Amino acid sequence: MSRFKPDTLERLARAGLDPARLPVHVAIIMDGNGRWARQRGLPRVEGHRQGVQSVRATVEECCRLGIGQLTLYCFSSENWKRPQLELNFLMALLQQYLIEERAEIMEQNIRFCTIGRREGLPEAVLREIDTSVRISATNTGMRLCLAINYGGRTELVDAVRALARQVRAGTLEPEEIEEEHLSNALYTADYPDPDLLVRTAGEMRVSNFLLWQISYAELWVTEDCWPDFGRDTLHRALRDYARRERRFGGLKG
Repeated sequence: MSRFKPDTLERLARAGLDPARLPVHVAIIMDGNGRWARQRGLPRVEGHRQGVQSVRATVEECCRLGIGQLTLYCFSSENWKRPQLELNFLMALLQQYLIEERAEIMEQNIRFCTIGRREGLPEAVLREIDTSVRISATNTGMRLCLAINYGGRTELVDAVRALARQVRAGTLEPEEIEEEHLSNALYTADYPDPDLLVRTAGEMRVSNFLLWQISYAELWVTEDCWPDFGRDTLHRALRDYARRERRFGGLKG
């Protein structure tokens, strides 16, 4: 029996998408908010504000298409280098998003989670994160994961520290450590690795995002800045993914 509902199958067909070739986990590096604003003679914050609309549309469409997990790179650990006024705006925008989208999260049966270090985030933001995580914990639909104050290298450092504590406690021998141990120590221990990594604004780099997890992800880059990312762009990425042959280091059978 298909895991997709009839209305989902109909929507996939209209978009030219094969349910059997759909990625389970899509991760997106949302880039180009500032560039989008600059091109229009607007303040950078207007790009961030418009970017929220793209987040809303992308989350909604991924739910409708039956994507299992969507991970969005919202705020990197390197973003703290930005001007304080912009940081204040970003944190206020994040808090507002968490509050305003809570009803939609529950209506769409979304499981909400975040990855990244909590240290440094405002208490008001942490409070809203925790509320959304708690009330959506028993939902059974798409998992929406926001990477906030996240960096791939710091995640690996935190994972190594966790394994080191196990070694010190005598519950793990250094010679016993395998890839599985490190994977289980990451923030994403309970999540599938991304099948598709999308980057906007034409940049050809992964920017310290999910460095361990994207080892075999398919990469797709669009010139569109994030505020211009919409349903049609998402569909193009998914159709291109469906045409690719994933070998995971092996040969074609």
